[in-house]
Amino acid sequence: SIDIAFTRWRVAVFVDGCFWHGCPAHGTLPTANAQWWAEKLVANTDRDRDSDMWLAVNGWRVVRGWEHESVLEVIGKVVETLRASGYPGSMEVMLAKYEGQRLE
Repeated sequence: SIDIAFTRWRVAVFVDGCFWHGCPAHGTLPTANAQWWAEKLVANTDRDRDSDMWLAVNGWRVVRGWEHESVLEVIGKVVETLRASGYPGSMEVMLAKYEGQRLE
């Protein structure tokens, strides 16, 4: 499900966990019951792509961030997408709140 929805501007934000969503940099595959886990994690990523497609077909823009990305990186993606969606407000307040902070 969507982590943050900007409904008026139809922007959906997901913050994906590296393990559960198959991060190419940090995703791992357990050795115990490996076949089951491989199928489970592929099903998760397939569901993510299906969700992205459904949202796009229905007029939404999707922003996906990884859990290992900095808050500023993800906020930057969200701000860029909101601006492209016609968001009239200033996002500088949101950016300024986190500027200089490293949240992990």
